[in-house]
Amino acid sequence: METLILTLHIIVCVLLVILILLQAGKEGMGVIFGGGGNTSVFGSAGAGGILAKLTAFMAVIFVITSLSYTYVTSPRKAADESQILSTPPVSIEDSAPAAPQAPAAKPEAAAPADGGTQTAPAAQ
Repeated sequence: METLILTLHIIVCVLLVILILLQAGKEGMGVIFGGGGNTSVFGSAGAGGILAKLTAFMAVIFVITSLSYTYVTSPRKAADESQILSTPPVSIEDSAPAAPQAPAAKPEAAAPADGGTQTAPAAQ
């Protein structure tokens, strides 16, 4: 299936490029590349109607083949396509934390016996 879609996509790409290049410009940069004359394959009036319709049709086919090839080749797991959607909802009561407990009483640090001043040991 992937090969069929990819082959069709490449063919549509080539045809789309050809159709776009066949269309006559509005006397802009096309004059430089030889598009200035009134003679063309489809006559002096041009083939604006049929070329524009074929280009639009090929553009639609191009988008369809692009999206379908992306869908076919994307990795999918059958069991768990979405972790978010597969988890059960959690009610507010279940997710509310329990009442905060009072912190355990810490023993006070022993005050120095000499009235709060500590001296560093003398260097020998």
